[in-house]
Amino acid sequence: MNTAIGRAAMWLTLAAVLISTGNAIIRYVAPQYSSNAWLEAQWYLFGGTFMLCAAYTLLKNEHIRIDVVASRWTKKTRDWVDVAGHAIVLVPFCLLMIYDLWPFFLNSYLSGEISNNPGGLIVWPAKFLLLAGFVLLLLQAISELIKRLAVIQGLIPDPHEEKHEGDDEPVVA
Repeated sequence: MNTAIGRAAMWLTLAAVLISTGNAIIRYVAPQYSSNAWLEAQWYLFGGTFMLCAAYTLLKNEHIRIDVVASRWTKKTRDWVDVAGHAIVLVPFCLLMIYDLWPFFLNSYLSGEISNNPGGLIVWPAKFLLLAGFVLLLLQAISELIKRLAVIQGLIPDPHEEKHEGDDEPVVA
């Protein structure tokens, strides 16, 4: 699910660039057609890309790490650090954000909240993207936690390791 959503959400970046370009051109060529809605649409698309791709980034093991430190650890230590980080930091943080974002989104949706900017957009879709992003990230964090524990126990091969042709040792992707 996160692969499909992440790949689809990447296209939001292109949409944001096209809207940004169009908005810049319209401001100079036909300023009477310029609107704050275009600027807000860019923000929504950028935020959507960031929030909806966070879980995909975790799935692909492409999130930011301090490789200078982690590269000195054994694979088993890195695996246990991942387990601890997911269980102690990421999962509780996602739960807290979902807990806080649900009323934030729901109040906006039920009230029909509109941007304070003249010509602005409705606000609840942006708030929904925040909530959806953290729900997807929580689901992926739980999945990664289960996989990492299974790898540590030797039940499955590490899904983040790949062998390159001619290599005897797997390379961490």
